[in-house]
Amino acid sequence: MKPETCVTIQREWDIVGARQLGRDIAKEIGFGTVDQARIATAISELARNIYLYADEGKVCFEKINRIDQKGICIIAIDTGPGIDDVSRVMEDGYSTSGGLGAGLPGVKRLMDEFDMKSDGGKGTNVKAIKYLR
Repeated sequence: MKPETCVTIQREWDIVGARQLGRDIAKEIGFGTVDQARIATAISELARNIYLYADEGKVCFEKINRIDQKGICIIAIDTGPGIDDVSRVMEDGYSTSGGLGAGLPGVKRLMDEFDMKSDGGKGTNVKAIKYLR
């Protein structure tokens, strides 16, 4: 997959930009307002994690437009410290920032596909897909 559009996340305001762009793309694809909100929420969580934990990264978007499927693919990439225990951060309620701990597990629930790879010291790559139904 080659991302069509990316938003670099360096400042808190970039989270808003990524969220809005993702919502606009979802609307173009044909997602209803409820799914647009779900997608925007997932993007906010992914972008916020980059801002809080990696200092810099990017959120990229690709439209999925196959004969039998339409959807949006969101890829969050950073070169931060990585996640040492991926299974731990995927537990509901786990938080290192004092938040509710709904971040990555919440993203997984909001989307249809979710995959995360992380290497300590080398960054994290999250891919999440929502299909149009």
